[in-house]
Amino acid sequence: MILDETIIALATPSGAGAIAVIRLSGPKAIEMAATHFKSVSGKNLSEQKTHTIHLGHIVDNNRIIDEVLVSIFKNPNSYTGEDVIEISCHGSLYIQQEIIQLFLKKGCKMANAGEFTLRAFLNGKLDLSQAEAVADLIASENEASHQIAMQQMRGGFSNEIAMLREELLNFASLIELELDFSEEDVEFADRSQFKILLERIEQVLKRLIDSFAVGNVIKNGIPVAIVGEPNVGKSTLLNALLNEERAIVSEIAGTTRDTVEDEITIGGMGFRFIDTAGIRETKDVVESIGIKKTFEKIEQAQVVIYLFDGSTAKAKLDDVAIELAKIRNKYPQKPLITIANKIDVLTDTELAEINKTIPDVLLLSAKTGFGVEQLTNKLLTMINSGALRNNETIVTNTRHYDALLKALEEILKVRHGLESGLSGDLMAIDIRQALYYFGEITGQVSNDELLGNIFANFCIGK
Repeated sequence: MILDETIIALATPSGAGAIAVIRLSGPKAIEMAATHFKSVSGKNLSEQKTHTIHLGHIVDNNRIIDEVLVSIFKNPNSYTGEDVIEISCHGSLYIQQEIIQLFLKKGCKMANAGEFTLRAFLNGKLDLSQAEAVADLIASENEASHQIAMQQMRGGFSNEIAMLREELLNFASLIELELDFSEEDVEFADRSQFKILLERIEQVLKRLIDSFAVGNVIKNGIPVAIVGEPNVGKSTLLNALLNEERAIVSEIAGTTRDTVEDEITIGGMGFRFIDTAGIRETKDVVESIGIKKTFEKIEQAQVVIYLFDGSTAKAKLDDVAIELAKIRNKYPQKPLITIANKIDVLTDTELAEINKTIPDVLLLSAKTGFGVEQLTNKLLTMINSGALRNNETIVTNTRHYDALLKALEEILKVRHGLESGLSGDLMAIDIRQALYYFGEITGQVSNDELLGNIFANFCIGK
């Protein structure tokens, strides 16, 4: 990438719309825009102040392409740290292409995916974790993932890592200084204070690493597997939760041959519900494959809903209890919600029998919607979102998680070396490695391949 080039791209989604925004960034952005912009008040665009908006026309010689609003952001006070122009034009595909082609002929270069944000990183406007948060913010589909992305974009995670890295770097410098005076046998680094620092860094790293379990499911949607025997109403429940006819429903057992997935937001949290094939003994080859996938989905799920038919359960309650025990024994760490469906056709005596035999059962009618709200409330209580409510740093990025694990490994080596009286030169090696992994997160340590992999996932224009 050449930073002295001026780049251009459509910053709004492709396709026709009411308004489209075309963004230019680079040393000649304002100069190029001024050449093809005719202000309605006769202003010269090159002489206008930063962070101002101007009404006029984009013209190609004497041909008017469109009436537009042009926003000016002068370096270094812009998103990229360069001169930036944003042209708000009408959303016609023809107009968009005409304006972009006009500036390409003028010497602009089409921006690569994420190149605007990459320039913001290279110009020191964002660190690498903040830049990655931009992509997460664009992709956020619920309140929780939006909140995490905003917290990271404001630098909460970066600041925490940067402070730890700075403190560790100070001690590393003192230990390195000791090596220069090894013949005098002096200690510049207070070992007791260093031990306290290492213990604190270890605690912070472990907290951040543990937060990934919550952060990852919040970012990608919390997977919930709906399981049970055939024809107990799993697909009807999925449709009731989604409030649409997403899954095929029929009286024929085994209708669902494959898993059906969809997402909804409950209380600001994204849930990914998985309607699975009914679990039963069968000779149907296709249905058997579906049942095998059911168990695979249970493995992947964070929460399991076991659904049984309350209207025919009287003779089967003991069997239901046995099936529940099997799931609890096989997946002891997974939250399990037991639901008796079709309770709208049961008497009070039958309901009492179900409550007596199956502890903590939820009574529900997927057909009428009774009990669905109680189910959604229970799902929310099972998700550990305390850190989110307390505005704590939550790790959602796999790259950050991997770097934190490696940094923790090096910190534990340093601590062990300190406690066992390891020489300063050997400890310094592990400290440098820990600093390297901290730097990887914020971009203080980076390479072209890493940056290419990160920004390749951005959308064009951002």
